[in-house]
Amino acid sequence: MCLNAWGGKLHEPLLPYLKDAAPDILCLQEVVHSPASNKDWLTYRDAAHILPQRANFFRDVCSALPDHQATFCPQAQGILWDDDKQIPSQFGIATFVNKALPIIGQIQGFVHKDYAPDGYGDHPRSRNAHGVRVYDELTNRPISVLHMHGLRDLSGKHDTPDRTAQAHRLLALNEQLTDRNGLSVICGDFNVDPNSETLQILNAAGFHELVTAYNIPTTRTSHYKKAARFADYMLINDMQAVKTFDVIRGPEVSDHCPLILRL
Repeated sequence: MCLNAWGGKLHEPLLPYLKDAAPDILCLQEVVHSPASNKDWLTYRDAAHILPQRANFFRDVCSALPDHQATFCPQAQGILWDDDKQIPSQFGIATFVNKALPIIGQIQGFVHKDYAPDGYGDHPRSRNAHGVRVYDELTNRPISVLHMHGLRDLSGKHDTPDRTAQAHRLLALNEQLTDRNGLSVICGDFNVDPNSETLQILNAAGFHELVTAYNIPTTRTSHYKKAARFADYMLINDMQAVKTFDVIRGPEVSDHCPLILRL
């Protein structure tokens, strides 16, 4: 499962959904981790942009998935607010792997900029990727799963030199992670359109994109009010390995839909 969790804003339906679904591998983007606070909620302030944040969303998901090994990968540390008190808080992505799956490889790296320890920074902000290689004893093969939260450009989801470089860095990480003869999955909130150069670069490297292949009309929920209807993608290097691929419309647990691939 791949999901941009919207910072845990809809945690009330999201956590029971994750606990019930219990995917073998869960790739989450927009994860908040504030170990300096025990509060459930803090506030993000950026000029007129004010949002409630689930202060320890990473901890929340760990509690919902006790049978999973969890890895949090921060992109930046900035400030959230507890009334007038500043609270240091990390923002990034996380991967959860069922403990029954042997993790035989792992990689983490930045696809845009580097770790920002002194604030979230100007857009487009730092972005990273994390991947695991597991061994599937049923099929007697290694499987690698790599995900990222693609950079956000305030001017839109169009192609940019930064996004081109990001795609090549993502592929470079995948080449280090993946077994030469293994199955490889790349997913995430790429923040690009379906006809983007990013997807063309991945396709040229041998990956098949499933959202477009399955003619999915949108990967966003009713909570997303803007015109663009795509952001999330799932790619695989062997279409024969796909049993099912689904974009979950309900329950709505974010402004993004969960993407589920069964192999």
